[in-house]
Amino acid sequence: MRLSLHRFETGVETIGGNRVVYDLAAGTARFGRATVEGRALVWQLDRDEGEAEGALVSRFVKLDPFAEWIVRCDRIDFPLGGVARRHTHPGPGIRYLLHGELEIETEGRSTFYGPGGAWFESGPDPVVARASAHVETSFVRVLVLPAEWAGKRTIRYVDERDATAAPAQSATVHLEHALTLPR
Repeated sequence: MRLSLHRFETGVETIGGNRVVYDLAAGTARFGRATVEGRALVWQLDRDEGEAEGALVSRFVKLDPFAEWIVRCDRIDFPLGGVARRHTHPGPGIRYLLHGELEIETEGRSTFYGPGGAWFESGPDPVVARASAHVETSFVRVLVLPAEWAGKRTIRYVDERDATAAPAQSATVHLEHALTLPR
């Protein structure tokens, strides 16, 4: 399966399917068929084996077609200088920085993102996220998760001591929806 993120500056209308549409002005998300008049993000999960033309980010993700899956769209907000200590998630996802500045450290390298930056996280590869100390930082993401994670917080800290500390970031879930994968 291919997970892709597309940005539309002047509106978009989707025809359904395994898509999450995020209205950037309203800060709302819908699954499947949707229309947005202004700026929008669309995450799409499909069987397409080719390139995802025009995508900000696109990656192949391995999903068992006989397992049950959900898609979650949420927004993560960091306080000034907030750090999400080394952690993993139970499934892959693509993130899009709404505002602020964020350093992502994974697989031995650091990448800095500004507003409009997008990146993929595999899920099991540990990640550290460091927000700007000067501007508030937020991103929106879509995760593909095993169905048993519905309604549950997905961040899992590598160091158990970090799990007992108050999280620097907060999450607002916009939607969770069951996925139908082709078999």
